[in-house]
Amino acid sequence: MPATESGRTRASSSSRRRKKRDTTAKKEMPQLDKLQLENRFQPIQALDEEQLERVHLASLRLLEEQGIEVMGELALNLFRDAGADVDAAGIVKMDRALVEETIALAPEQFDWIPRNPANTIRVGGNAINFGLVSGPPNVHDCINGRRAGNIADYRKLIQLGQHFNIISFFGNQALAPTDLPANNRHLDTSSISLTLSDKPFLATGIGGGRARDAVELCALAKGLSLDEMQHIPSVATNININSPRKLDDSMAYGAMQMAMLGQITVVTPFTLMGAMTPATMAGALVQQNAEALLGICLVQLTRPGAPVVYGGFTSNVDMRSGSPAFGTPENALANIAGGQMARRYRLPYRTSACNAANSVDAQATWETQMALWGAVTGYGNLIYHAAGWLEGGLVASFEKVVVDCEMLQHMAAMLQPLNITDAEIGLDAIDEVGPGGHFFGCAHTMERYRTAFYEPFLSDWQNHENWQLAGSKDATQRATEIWQKVLEESEPPPIDLSVVESLDAYVARRKEDLGSDEPLLEPLPL
Repeated sequence: MPATESGRTRASSSSRRRKKRDTTAKKEMPQLDKLQLENRFQPIQALDEEQLERVHLASLRLLEEQGIEVMGELALNLFRDAGADVDAAGIVKMDRALVEETIALAPEQFDWIPRNPANTIRVGGNAINFGLVSGPPNVHDCINGRRAGNIADYRKLIQLGQHFNIISFFGNQALAPTDLPANNRHLDTSSISLTLSDKPFLATGIGGGRARDAVELCALAKGLSLDEMQHIPSVATNININSPRKLDDSMAYGAMQMAMLGQITVVTPFTLMGAMTPATMAGALVQQNAEALLGICLVQLTRPGAPVVYGGFTSNVDMRSGSPAFGTPENALANIAGGQMARRYRLPYRTSACNAANSVDAQATWETQMALWGAVTGYGNLIYHAAGWLEGGLVASFEKVVVDCEMLQHMAAMLQPLNITDAEIGLDAIDEVGPGGHFFGCAHTMERYRTAFYEPFLSDWQNHENWQLAGSKDATQRATEIWQKVLEESEPPPIDLSVVESLDAYVARRKEDLGSDEPLLEPLPL
C-alpha cells in the first residue's frame, strides 16, 4: 500500500487522481527507460602519465611530512594502532607504504541496493549515476520565490527525483529543512527518502548517531537486521574534509559508523583553488588527493573491505570577490583529473555538476553543462548535484531540476551504443528514394519514425509563429509547468503499511531519546 508524504495512506485521494488521469488520457512525459548507464567512450586524460605520478608522489609526501589533523580519539587510536605517527595536536602522518596498503583493501566496485532492488545501481568501473541536488539551505521556484529550506519542499524534491528516471540516487539531503530541529531532522529526511522514494539515497552522517539512525531506518524498510545489513550496501553518507587538511570528529565518526555497519562512505574534500588550496591546479589536486586518501584509510582501518568512494569537489574562487565559482574550465579539468586519480587507486569516483548562477538562465545551463562534461568524460560513477543546484549550492531550484533532467537525458541518449546493421544502413531505402527525393514517406522511415530519435520533454521545436501562439514561453517557464504537473500527478512507490508504521515508531522514539541534545558523535558497535 503506498505511503504519502506523512507516512499515512490515503487511498481515496490516490484513486481520485488515478481516475482523473484515466479519463483525461493525457500524454505522458517522454522519459528514457530506467537503466544502468555506462560510459562507452574512453576516459579523457587531463594529466599525462608523468603528471599523474607527480601528483601521486606529492600527495604521499604531504601525508608523510605534513600530515592531516584528525579530531576524535577513537579515530586517532585507529591510526596509532595501524602504525601512523600521531602527535599531541592530532596531526596524523602516514608513510606511503601504509597508505597504499590500506587503500588497496577497498573494493574496486560494488552494488548499491535500495529497498527496491530493481533500482540497484553499480558504483565503479564505467557506470554513471546521476544524483539530485543535496544540501542547500534555501529553495526556489518561479511561483513561490526564494525561501528557507523546509520539510514540505524537501518532500516535493524527493517526489521530483523519484519521478525522473534519469535520477539514480539522492544526496545527503535534497535541501536542509531549517524548520525542523537540527538535532533530529535527519530522522524525518531519512524516513521521507524511504517512503516517498525507493531509489538509493545518502543520509546525513554528521556523527555516529545520525549515521546509525539512517542504517537502522533502512534496515526496517528492507526487513533486515543490522547484522544482515553488514553484507548489503544499502545506504550511504558523504563526509567532507575541512580543507585545508582537517578531518573533524563528527565526519570521522560518521564514516567509522557506516564502515562498522558495512555501509557506504563517500570521502570528499571540498577544495576551492585560491581559498582552501593553493591557487593552482597542481596544488589543488595534490591536496585533494591527500585528504581523500586519508579519509579512505580511516574507513578501511575501521573495517577492511568496507565500500568507499573517492570523492573530488575541486573548483576555483572568483579572485575579485572570493565567491565560489563552478562550471569553470578549471572545475571541468579537476573533474577529469580527479577521475584519473581514483582510477589509479582502483576506487569508485564521485564528482559533481554544479554552477554559480543566481537564476535558471543561460549561465546556469552552460556552467552545469561544462561541469557535467568534465564529470562524464572523467568517468564519474556518482555525479552529485546533477539536477537542481543553483547559487553555488545555496539554493535547490525546482525549475533547475527539470532543465537539468533534460540535459541529463540528452547525455544518456548520446552514450547509448550505435546500431550499425545492414537494415539500419538502409541501402534499399536510399535506392528507393533516388537522387533529389526525400525520406519522409519511405518504408524505412515509416518503420522507425516513432522511436528513431531522442524525444525531449522540455525543448520546444515549434516554428516561431506556433511558439508565439502557444504563449512564447521560454524553457524556464515550461519547466515551471512541468514540475507542477509532476507533483500533481505523482504517487509514492508502494510500501507496506507495517513498514511505514515501524519507521514512524522509530522516528518518534529517537526524537524522544534525543530531546534537545545532539546525537552522540561516537560510533556504536553492533
